[in-house]
Amino acid sequence: MLAIASTLSMPLAHAISAIPLPLNTPADRAFGTLEQVHAFYDAMPTGVTVSETGRIFVNFPRWGDDVPFTVGEIRDGKVVAYPNTAINQENPRDPSDGLISVQSVVADEQGRVWLLDTAAPGFAEPKARGAKLLAVDLANNRIVKRLVFPDSVMLPSTYVNDMRFDFRTGAEGTVYVTDSSLRGPGAIIVMDIATGRAQRRLSGVPATSVDPDFVPVVEGLPLTVAGADGKRTPLGVASDGIALSADGKTLYFTPLSSRHLYSVATALLRDASVSEQQLAAAVQDLGEKGASDGMEADAAGAVYAGDYEHNAIRKRLPDGQWQTLVHDPRLLWPDTLSIGPDGYLYFIANQLHRQPGFRGGQDQRQKPYSLMRLKIDAAPAPTR
Repeated sequence: MLAIASTLSMPLAHAISAIPLPLNTPADRAFGTLEQVHAFYDAMPTGVTVSETGRIFVNFPRWGDDVPFTVGEIRDGKVVAYPNTAINQENPRDPSDGLISVQSVVADEQGRVWLLDTAAPGFAEPKARGAKLLAVDLANNRIVKRLVFPDSVMLPSTYVNDMRFDFRTGAEGTVYVTDSSLRGPGAIIVMDIATGRAQRRLSGVPATSVDPDFVPVVEGLPLTVAGADGKRTPLGVASDGIALSADGKTLYFTPLSSRHLYSVATALLRDASVSEQQLAAAVQDLGEKGASDGMEADAAGAVYAGDYEHNAIRKRLPDGQWQTLVHDPRLLWPDTLSIGPDGYLYFIANQLHRQPGFRGGQDQRQKPYSLMRLKIDAAPAPTR
């Protein structure tokens, strides 16, 4: 042992020299052409939608940033409150009135934009009668429909997240909404637009739930949150991204904390006589697609999904094959996707994973956040 120690302590005959890693050392290669549509220097956006006439709307959930208005429209290079400043404030006397914290905005090809209010700022328990959908007529910027989610579909843990519309079913159409709970069961909420009646479907089944084996890794670091005991566990968010097929017959969905894509027939979702057991058995696991926040579908049968672990946007072809359209280190957490009338796919890159809760209390987000787009030469899936 003394001999070994003596040998280890001897100076090297030839010192090992090194230099800083050269800038031209081979590195991860980006591909695909990203364009920046708007840079955000204030609150962090999550959602975007592009109307059939090219108007762009965004939303800012009240998660802790200073959010003067929770829905905005990009006009002449600036974001202005939409439809006005007054509606963007909570009405403490009537939670169903003003906007509390909007998570998603979707233009419906019917001349309206819909605003999805979680009524759960900071992911708190949703305020009673506060979670709602508002439809705004784009011709006059006035609210023309208000749908409050009934108590029968709302749990204390419910966080309504994303939505898709189909005007081929029901007197005024149907809307499908994901419950992306952080601490309870995920689900798909199906609402009849004419009556406001709603059903909570696939609640707590594996397809709408956090994958217990899933550990997200973003920018080389596991994405974890601290519990009440201080122990850190992987981020767990239930059903989140959603897309509706061009014919309206298939709903695609995914938990945020999963890499799998699932689908189910919309006719079964809408049919109250179909039991939860029958419905769960009809869900198809379409395999891995990467971990996604937002999804979208086009008129030709393709499905698009962000891949936040790989700074990428991916496309599922009608035959089920996946291809990566763009990979770029600047694509930091691709969020909501929207196909515009110009053949571009629009999406938010908001650095969600760099928030203080994921980075030991340090806010590591670097402004600006970006609204980006990518040319895909495709039209949005029709809603009627």
